Amino acid sequence: MDIQRMAAIRPHERQIAWQKLEFSAFLHFGMNTFTGQEWGSGAESPACYRPARLDTDQWCAALVSAGIRSCILTAKHHDGFCLWDTAYTDHSVMASPCPQDAAALLAASAAKYGLRLGFYLSPWDRHEPCYGSGKAYNDFFCGQLEELLTRYGQLYSLWFDGACGEGPNGKRQVYDWERYYALIRRHQRDAVIASVGPDVRWIGNEAGASRPSEWSVVPARLQDAHKIAEQSQQTDDPAFRERRVSHQDQDLGSRDALAGEEDVVWYPAEMDVSIRPGWFYHAEEDGKVRSVENLLSIYESSVGGNALLLLNVPPDRDGLIHGEDCRRLAELGDALKRIYGRNMLAEDGVVIQAESQASGCEAAAMLQEDERYWRPAGETEAAEISLRLPRTERLSRLVLQEQIREGQRIEAFRVYAETPLPGGDSWKQVYAGTTVGYKKICRFPPVETAALKIAIEGSRLFPTLRFVGAY
Repeated sequence: MDIQRMAAIRPHERQIAWQKLEFSAFLHFGMNTFTGQEWGSGAESPACYRPARLDTDQWCAALVSAGIRSCILTAKHHDGFCLWDTAYTDHSVMASPCPQDAAALLAASAAKYGLRLGFYLSPWDRHEPCYGSGKAYNDFFCGQLEELLTRYGQLYSLWFDGACGEGPNGKRQVYDWERYYALIRRHQRDAVIASVGPDVRWIGNEAGASRPSEWSVVPARLQDAHKIAEQSQQTDDPAFRERRVSHQDQDLGSRDALAGEEDVVWYPAEMDVSIRPGWFYHAEEDGKVRSVENLLSIYESSVGGNALLLLNVPPDRDGLIHGEDCRRLAELGDALKRIYGRNMLAEDGVVIQAESQASGCEAAAMLQEDERYWRPAGETEAAEISLRLPRTERLSRLVLQEQIREGQRIEAFRVYAETPLPGGDSWKQVYAGTTVGYKKICRFPPVETAALKIAIEGSRLFPTLRFVGAY
């Protein structure tokens, strides 16, 4: 794979819109909430589902307090119980003591609170009798999928789990992925298809662990739905959820990793992780909600590591986000505002210089949050940018963003702060990194400085920077 090919890969507009959301929420809610399970059997009675105070406005208010911009509801998990008014089965909320279309309620609340909406729809259905019958089940599944695609407004994501087990008839189902994808493209062209899908890649674990170098340009073979499903969790296994990214999967997109590949694609990563040990609500986990420090670390390593963070926040048996989760979300939102509320490079008096710049791509573009960007003249792989603040400031984070419409290019860089050092050298290295991509949050011990220098040491043909911010 030559360097020109690597640098030429571009994202689709739906992928760009998805990545700009940055921080999304998973809402695992349904039959398992009331039975205490993670993976239900499908034999549960709809009578078990009885949220006494279902309030999707409360859900959305809690999510917004954390800075979350979109949410995905588990419309149907493996147990086959449906949270919407479906014509294809009686195993749904409409046969429960709370006969409300939860998908419709959430769609209205999401619109009210300015959140984008998506749905998780499990292909594995442990309740449906025709699961395992081939075309008959694929017809059934596509019918349900079409209901979700056409009733609840514009969706930003359809999220497919790869789990594939036996149905009530003792058979396994061969999923018609291409048919599912075509249906989505027909009705929701701007929605990404995630996890088992061609648009968004599962990061590889559910532990909140990211790669130090996350590439969006990866081998096309990683999109193979059947291979993704084979590698997914086939039983409810906490050890699988908490596994780290395997050693062989640490490097998916470097020059060395792509050297023997015939085809590469833009396939960005999404990190899904739960705010609690489980994915569904369990009262015994009320004291095990992740700390704000842990959530902040996960946020900065995922959103700030060229991935999107999908944080699961499971509503409880009352149909509400539990008070402990609400408090933690608000604390996270406050921490993000405290750290990122003031960009010191957005203030008057900042001077930015780059040793080389292409016509129409001047360095000053990096200080604006728009689509303009800087790039050096020619195809130089190295460049240096200097930033001088109007006064000395205490800094601990630098945010970099490439213009991903021009591909993902930066492979190695260093950040320096001007500070008096023994021997007369005034520049101290505070950070060394590899990839940038959509966003890189460079975290380093606080430093008092009035000037920064970004040295890009390696890039694919030439680097780009759309935004630089100091916090």
